[in-house]
Amino acid sequence: MLLLVGLGNPGAGYANNRHNIGFMAVDAIAARQNFSPWRKRFQGETADGQLGPEKVLALKPSTYMNLSGQAVGEAMRFFKLAPENVIVFYDEIELEPGKVRVKKAGGSAGHNGIKSIDAHIGPDYWRVRLGIGHPGKERVHGHVLSDFGKGDAKWLELLLEGIAEGAPGLAVELRGNGDGNRFMTRLAVKLKPPPVKTPKADKEKDQDKDKDKETNGTAET
Repeated sequence: MLLLVGLGNPGAGYANNRHNIGFMAVDAIAARQNFSPWRKRFQGETADGQLGPEKVLALKPSTYMNLSGQAVGEAMRFFKLAPENVIVFYDEIELEPGKVRVKKAGGSAGHNGIKSIDAHIGPDYWRVRLGIGHPGKERVHGHVLSDFGKGDAKWLELLLEGIAEGAPGLAVELRGNGDGNRFMTRLAVKLKPPPVKTPKADKEKDQDKDKDKETNGTAET
């Protein structure tokens, strides 16, 4: 069994904050993968579901960010889970908007939600860091607690869609001794897809080559 945790602050006033992108990610997964309705449990909201062969409990702590570990620890103890069965989605200011990094264990980098989880269950769980960009040292607090802007809408939509689509693959990858690289690669391609060649573009390129030949006096008649 996997415990899928999204970090954020409860309440409508925080719903669209950058700090709540963890909540947004697990909401997207639960909706896309047809999890059960959310219900109050373990000092938070939970939804049951399946990702590939893995049974999953999604959890959004209702304790506010700096006490997130209370809810995570309670759910872990109830299901007798080890830290490596926990995957936490959260905001990361040290990554550019839309960038994603998956890793196991590590430090908190000053993130209060991660500090709290580390204190309750130790550091050896999976972290999915979701980039929201760095506004400069003096503006961090206001940045994370402000809403995403209109300019963020496109990449945010694509990111959440990609996370929701790729969640089953991520679950299989991490449970199979993978490191999340395939999941990260798929997301990177989705957010910055390679250019697509069209017949029209190829035809125009051929015409340009013919013109060059004519200019150089080498075109066949």
